[in-house]
Amino acid sequence: MRVSFSPTFIRMYKALSSAQQEELIDKVDLFNDPVNHKVLKVHKLTGRLNDRYSFSINYKTRVVFMFLPSKPREAFLLAVGDHDIYDR
Repeated sequence: MRVSFSPTFIRMYKALSSAQQEELIDKVDLFNDPVNHKVLKVHKLTGRLNDRYSFSINYKTRVVFMFLPSKPREAFLLAVGDHDIYDR
């Protein structure tokens, strides 16, 4: 699976501590293989984010993403942070 990043995601990534950045990189590597999606707790969001998905980096940190309709095997990472990212 290909993964691309929004400018917002990159800004949020840079605001993380170096330890969080390393953990995120490890989890994105796992995310590339759909077999690992259950381990990462990949799930579809509801409500106003019903066309988005999320996966866990750790107990507190989440990544919000979408699958690109024009490229079915590509995910576009939109945001990273604690549960407040769902309110953006």
